[in-house]
Amino acid sequence: MQADVVLTVSESKRLIAKGVVALPCLKRAWENGYVVVCTGTTNAFVAEELLGEPMVKPPFLTGHTTPAKVPSAGYIPSPMKTDLVFKNGQLVEDMSKFDAVKDFAAGDVLIKGANALNYEQQVAGVLIGHPEGGTVGGVLGPVIARKATLVIPCGLEKEVACDLLEVQRLQGQFDEQLNGVPSLWPVTGEIVTEIEALQVLTGCDAIHYSSGGILGAEGAVRLLLTGSAESVKAALALCQSIHGEPSFLEQCEAARV
Repeated sequence: MQADVVLTVSESKRLIAKGVVALPCLKRAWENGYVVVCTGTTNAFVAEELLGEPMVKPPFLTGHTTPAKVPSAGYIPSPMKTDLVFKNGQLVEDMSKFDAVKDFAAGDVLIKGANALNYEQQVAGVLIGHPEGGTVGGVLGPVIARKATLVIPCGLEKEVACDLLEVQRLQGQFDEQLNGVPSLWPVTGEIVTEIEALQVLTGCDAIHYSSGGILGAEGAVRLLLTGSAESVKAALALCQSIHGEPSFLEQCEAARV
């Protein structure tokens, strides 16, 4: 059986968050270990799913991309929220991600979003503005050395038409720039897109075969759902249940009221 579904950016984030929470590696770490949710827009949805309650998402940000003529200052409320650290399923107050990874062991999970995705190569990219590497620079070493799991929630809207490793190499060849050019840091790990989320949640396969739209569907993805009648119907019902998820702009406007 097959079916077609369109997901807006926010709807995709909600679906991906549900998929992340359902990952076997996260379930194990939730029961016995650390789960660290770094700040980020998609991760705000993950945090909601883990907490089991709504949260004000706009302050749960890290670096972000906005239209050139729409400054974020008027939309993002302050103070900004910090990363969330859980141990054995309990929120650990006043513990940063940098302190948590120092205590990581095999099987612990760190969740970090991305700005770019080469799905075919299974490589994600994170834009870096901090001179010492930001979040990735501070956590990746301990995560790899301690054999923890890096989970990368990333919507298919961030699919790019380039080799991210080649972009990183290219950036190192120029010593002049006209404006602030963030560095690109390619990363690998447990990448979770809408495809993986639907697979883990319903057993349905999905193919990303169209993108974009109008009237709020800018950045949306169109997915072809395939599989058994049971899995396709379950996937379609799940997607329909998250249709209407407010856009990030709508959430920012609500937070300003």
